[in-house]
Amino acid sequence: MSDTTVQFEKLALIGIGLIGSSIARAARQHGVVKEIVCAARTADTRRVALELGVVDEAYENVADAVKDADLVILCTPVGTYGALTEEMAPFLTKGALVTDVGSVKQTVVEAIEPHIPEGVDFVAGHPVAGTEKSGPAAGFAELFAGRWCILTPSGKSREEAVEKLSAFWTALGSNVEKMDPKHHDLVLAITSHVPHLIAYNIVGTADDLEEVTQSEVIKYSAGGFRDFTRIAASDPTMWRDVFLHNKEAVLEMLGRFSEDLTALQRAIRWGDGDALFQMFSRTRDIRKQIIDAGQETAEPDFGRTVPNEDE
Repeated sequence: MSDTTVQFEKLALIGIGLIGSSIARAARQHGVVKEIVCAARTADTRRVALELGVVDEAYENVADAVKDADLVILCTPVGTYGALTEEMAPFLTKGALVTDVGSVKQTVVEAIEPHIPEGVDFVAGHPVAGTEKSGPAAGFAELFAGRWCILTPSGKSREEAVEKLSAFWTALGSNVEKMDPKHHDLVLAITSHVPHLIAYNIVGTADDLEEVTQSEVIKYSAGGFRDFTRIAASDPTMWRDVFLHNKEAVLEMLGRFSEDLTALQRAIRWGDGDALFQMFSRTRDIRKQIIDAGQETAEPDFGRTVPNEDE
C-alpha cells in the first residue's frame, strides 16, 4: 500500500474501457482502494477485465456493482449518464461519492444531479487524458501521470467530498483544478472538441477525394495527415455524445474557427505572406508553451520510435 491518506474500501467503475481500466490500474498501483469492481454490458468485456486482473469482480448490472461501494465512477459515454444514475440510485450506499470522467460537464451535472439520493455526494470530474484506443486492454496505470483532472463542483458537492476526490486524483498522479461546469465546456470545446471535429472532417474529406487515391493518402500520410488520423480513430460513440452534449460551446468555437480560416484563405488568395508568417510564428510559440508546460514531448516526430526492421 502507498503512504497516501486517501482510502476507499470499494471502487465501482461503471464501464471499463480505456479510462475505467486505467483508473483501476492506477488505483491499485498507488494503493488507494481495497476492492475494485466494474459493470459492463457485454460478457466479453467483463471476461477480459477479469482475465487481465483489472477488477476483482465484474457485473452486468450497475445495481450489483455499486452495492457497498464508497466510490462510484461513471466511465461510459456521457449520453448514458442520466439513465445509469437513475438505475443505480436506489442501490447507492449512504456516504458514497459519485463522480464521472466525461469531457462535457454542464449537461452531465444536469443529467446526474436529479437522481443523486440524500446522503450521497456527487462531484463531476474530467481527467484530461486519453489515447485513441479503447477497451479494458487499452488502459495503463501511467495514463494520468502529470495530466490535469478538472473537477466541477455543483449543488450536491460538499467541500469534504470535493477534497477527497481531489486527493484521489492527486494520488493517481494528476494535477487537479476546480472549474465552473460551463466554463469547462468552453475551454474543452477549443482545446479538445473542435480539434477532434476538424480531424474527423479532414480524414473524411480525404476519403471522399476522387482525384487522389486512397493508397496515395495512406502512402504519403506522414505529411501531417497521419496525426489527424490518430485523433480521428477515437471512439465514435463517445465523441458522438460529446458533440451532442456540448453543442453550444462547440458551435461558438467552430464559428470563430471558421472566421479565422476565412482570413487565412484570403491571405493565401492575395499572396499576403506577412499575414501568414505572423500567424505561423504565433502558433509555433504556443506549441513551445505546451512543451514547456510538460503536456507534450519535444522529441522529434512526437517521440515516436521507428520499429526495427527485424522485429
